[in-house]
Amino acid sequence: MRDLISKSFPDHGIYGEEFEDKLGSTPYAWSLDPIDGTRSYMCGLPSWTTLIALLHEHEPVIGLIDAPALDETYIGFGDEAFLIKNGIETPIHTSGCSRIEEARFSTTDPFHLVPRAGALDAILDAVRVTRFGYDGYAYARLAAGSVDLVIESGLKPFDYNAHIPVIRAAGGYIGDWSGGSEFAAGDVIAAASGELYDAAVKFLAEA
Repeated sequence: MRDLISKSFPDHGIYGEEFEDKLGSTPYAWSLDPIDGTRSYMCGLPSWTTLIALLHEHEPVIGLIDAPALDETYIGFGDEAFLIKNGIETPIHTSGCSRIEEARFSTTDPFHLVPRAGALDAILDAVRVTRFGYDGYAYARLAAGSVDLVIESGLKPFDYNAHIPVIRAAGGYIGDWSGGSEFAAGDVIAAASGELYDAAVKFLAEA
């Protein structure tokens, strides 16, 4: 990926998990995570993803979540979001779920949320169903409408940059635990609607 970017866009910066950052001379840069869901990959499970985002002045403007083992590629920019599977491009949209009681909830590892264990327990008791262990794939399925709420902590920029344009283009909402859009702490809430996002922020604040 780095070689292709360097050949096509030699002035762009490149940031990622595997190598040192390459500074660019334009407002554009790329955020790369070649294998998001390393434990799934190691176990031969198909839910690991490759995450790619194009940033403009540090803001993600195009996101790609690729699940190679499933032949699924999720792309989002502006107000366009779509899934490419078996060579067929299909528009995607979040479910629009607005109530925690109706939400299908996912987080990769509940142990990451131990400092907010009270909030996690409250959410687990409130939501309709919970699934663990999907890493970036949970965000892809949120954009496609089969997951409604994802809450994570301790993420790095290459873990979430690709998700932001995809989820927003699909009609969802993604922000931090405080109700804003400051992701530097790595605390992320992605939701199928603004109402569901606000409800999740309230749960975390009151725990």
